Amino acid sequence: MNCLTTAWSQHEPELRGWARHRLGNAAEADDLLQDLFLKALRQGERFCSVQNARAWLFEVARNTLADRLRVARDTVELPDDLSAPVDETDTVETLTACLPRVLSELSPEDREAITQCDLQGVPQAEFAAAKGLSLSAAKSRVQRARQRLRERMTLACQVRFDDAGHVSDFVPREAV
Repeated sequence: MNCLTTAWSQHEPELRGWARHRLGNAAEADDLLQDLFLKALRQGERFCSVQNARAWLFEVARNTLADRLRVARDTVELPDDLSAPVDETDTVETLTACLPRVLSELSPEDREAITQCDLQGVPQAEFAAAKGLSLSAAKSRVQRARQRLRERMTLACQVRFDDAGHVSDFVPREAV
């Protein structure tokens, strides 16, 4: 392993300065260099076939530093008396209870477009072929049906949206 000891003795002072500059702590820099040396040592004879030992050492040092920094993220201790979060059901999931009633209030054409394309997963091209429509006409029909469904649910179920346009609250309605 003479090639490793030669490369290490040539580049270790520069690596140490680089590590101390990046970490700001001599002990942490020494730990990083120890890890780096062990990684180079594990390469065995393959290390001797490296074209540019300095470049290899610095690349592995950068990767080792990145791994250390990723693991060393600041953490905050939580108090022992912190209560467990309440398992709240997602608002959108519970909104599905309102869907059957609102769907029944849509026109048959809108209900069919929503049911087939959105609820049953029929591709719009297949829906268009079954209805004798062009693909663009089918897409328009589905979009208009979605818009009317949204408007109807907003009114009928008193859906409220947050600033990002996501459902934040609603009043459930039972099917009639």
